[in-house]
Amino acid sequence: MTLYMPLFRTCSTLRRLTQLHAHLVVTSLHNNPLASTKLLESYSQMGSLQSSRLVFYTHPSPDSFMFSVLIKCHLWNHLFREVLSLFNHHIQMGSKLTQNCAFLYPSVIRAVTGVGELIVGRKLHGRILKSGFCEDRVIGTSLVGMYGELCFLRDAKKVFDEMCVRDLVLWSSIISCYVENGVYREGLEMFRSMICEGIRPDSVMLLSVAEACGKIGCLRLAKSVHGYVMREGMVGDGSLSNSLIVMYSQCGYLCRAKRLFECIDDRSTSCWTSMISAYNQNECFEEALDVFIKMQDSEVEPNDVTMISVLNSCARLGRLKEGKSVHCFVLRNAMGVTGLDLGPALIDFYSACWKMSSCEKLLHSIGNENIVSWNTLISFYAREGLNDEAMAFFACMVAKGIMPDSFSLASSISASASSGSIQFGQQIHGHVMKRGFFDEFVQNSLMDMYSKCGFASSAYTIFNKIKHKSIVAWNCMICGFSQNGISVEALSLFDEMFKNRLEINKVTFLSAIQACSNLGYLDKGKWIHHKIIVTGNQNDLYIDTALVDMYAKCGDLQTAQKVFDSIVEKSVVSWSTMIAAHGIHGQINAATSLFHKMVLSNIKPNEVTFMNILSACRHAGSVKEGKFYFNTMRDYYGIVPNVEHFASIVDLLSRAGDINGAYEIIKSIRTPVAASIWGALLNGCRIYGRMDMIEYIAEELGGISTDDTGYYTLLSNIYAEGGNWYESRKVRSKMEGMGLKKVPGYSTVEIDRKIYRFGSGDTSEWQMKEICMFLENFQSLAQEQGSDVECFMFNNTTTRGGVFFDDFSVYNLQREASNHIGNKSVLL
Repeated sequence: MTLYMPLFRTCSTLRRLTQLHAHLVVTSLHNNPLASTKLLESYSQMGSLQSSRLVFYTHPSPDSFMFSVLIKCHLWNHLFREVLSLFNHHIQMGSKLTQNCAFLYPSVIRAVTGVGELIVGRKLHGRILKSGFCEDRVIGTSLVGMYGELCFLRDAKKVFDEMCVRDLVLWSSIISCYVENGVYREGLEMFRSMICEGIRPDSVMLLSVAEACGKIGCLRLAKSVHGYVMREGMVGDGSLSNSLIVMYSQCGYLCRAKRLFECIDDRSTSCWTSMISAYNQNECFEEALDVFIKMQDSEVEPNDVTMISVLNSCARLGRLKEGKSVHCFVLRNAMGVTGLDLGPALIDFYSACWKMSSCEKLLHSIGNENIVSWNTLISFYAREGLNDEAMAFFACMVAKGIMPDSFSLASSISASASSGSIQFGQQIHGHVMKRGFFDEFVQNSLMDMYSKCGFASSAYTIFNKIKHKSIVAWNCMICGFSQNGISVEALSLFDEMFKNRLEINKVTFLSAIQACSNLGYLDKGKWIHHKIIVTGNQNDLYIDTALVDMYAKCGDLQTAQKVFDSIVEKSVVSWSTMIAAHGIHGQINAATSLFHKMVLSNIKPNEVTFMNILSACRHAGSVKEGKFYFNTMRDYYGIVPNVEHFASIVDLLSRAGDINGAYEIIKSIRTPVAASIWGALLNGCRIYGRMDMIEYIAEELGGISTDDTGYYTLLSNIYAEGGNWYESRKVRSKMEGMGLKKVPGYSTVEIDRKIYRFGSGDTSEWQMKEICMFLENFQSLAQEQGSDVECFMFNNTTTRGGVFFDDFSVYNLQREASNHIGNKSVLL
């Protein structure tokens, strides 16, 4: 039979293999185990898996080796479920083919990894333990790889620890598991342990180690790895050299990557591509294009990955001409624009150059089934604020029958959130629910969308349904509550995270600080500041700036100043925040002094800075300074005033009695005048009794569509104060006709960590009775559930009702109040 083995290698076609098979049948050699096994393997390699099955099942007595080859044949064709089905069938039949067959298990383990089902893998692991193969190094290594690819590192580490003999392959497998799952430091720690046990790494393992060093950006470790490669004489390994180039570029040590690249004599396509990518990663796009030109001069043929990197360089530089040349090069060399990589890369390039017609033509030439290309275009539109276009393309994609993935869904949801299109977002949510698509990326996007559109309760419903919440989900919900004014619940979620010892990062702290600013919770803010210091998140520009804002709004200007002084590199946002802090405390001299220090520090003020300094002047009534900064903004810094700037300066002049000056500024506005600007002038006219201008302002306000009831209320009160009750009632009737209602005001104060929030004095007597009954019922309900709640009522001109609580959910209280009382007189 051994004489026939060379004949199998000469069978280059299925016809020749069939002829050889027929000869074996004629000579009665087809039932030979070696011949049958070789036929199994050869038919599979020719793509005729059905013939392989036929050979196996027609054999009179197939052995376990033949069965393992049949399993491998299915594995080579990526038929993972068929592998598991075959294995389970023979297990249930009690077949001897699956008994004491150690070389069968690695293939079945690989099939489990292919289907990605952990439960099946653990059942198989249990069978291996019962069979007594737990100490087999090949099986152990396969189990480590399976758990690693399924992202269960704890199980992989447990299998590794239970292995008595750990060879280089096993160590390489566990280190690769850590690196591939992004746990780079633990992977490097395992590498150190391996070295301590006296096992020398090979070039394959060093690929993973170099990747880990690059990802964490540790230059010292990177140099150590490079030194080891030099000492062991592994420099000639092309793949390892490429990894070292990428490693140095990720560590920001581009000169070392370039030096290593220049030391390589025989540069392959991968080597050139690695250097181009290294320059791109460090935003040296000109140098990346220069390397590509040198690559062409060296007559080394680029591949698809090379062209993707070059297109990225052209896109970031906005080089339309060079990018078109690259596109022509791709077409001339038939490099497959219809592939999953080059097509999206070309679309990304043309979109970066704002050639949207080229993008759409390219999209249709690639083919509608390429979802990556659709995602690239939708993402670009959403990123650039072209939300309507992003949503239109998403709708077009769905209409063509292309099933959106998590990326296209998240990009479209983001577009609907930015445009405030809650209806479109709800339609996508419905699509997600119908598909049962519970990807966390999509769920977080939906939460963000509902929060930005003002539907925090809907976001909270999604948040509650997520079983395994990541820190991104927590941050998204805390930020959503804070943005929608439900700051108490935002802090409640923050406390829950802290209580359960969940990971808290800078974004979490920022949202919590913002919530404290909204509520004026100084004690809570100080406690959070302490936790920021304890967790090592201090000296962060964004957090420090938020702390300055929080302390200022909570009335502790001294601490706000200390935090501001501790910021080493102050940004324009930091300066603007501190200027606003002095402004809201009426310290105009400190605010203006800080502004001049900012300018002397070579920090250019922006529109927010001038808004804050004008607001400070307005609070202090400093007309001269206000005019100076308003003119400086326009004439010296070339900043075009927006609505807020005009409203601030008009309000300043109006309150100072310079009604004519304020009116002159309004007349200088070339765009339609906003209601807030007319409202500022109207308030000044009320103070100084300029009834001659009020009629004109009322006429202007009448032609402006606004939902703000403040202007109408002010106008009504002016008419009432002048005794013109007819006009006063007329304005009130107009408000009612437009469906507008005066929003009740409230105040908050914190005493001993308990919250007091009071309803407005507009609450009627019968409403107060309803509130009183509700509060009594609520107090009883809360006490039944073990909460320390005390309710009380006031009845004076400023405060009509209130409640303070200890640990009972304020969110539930607000919901119950809305259900029991027709209006929102109980405010929480």
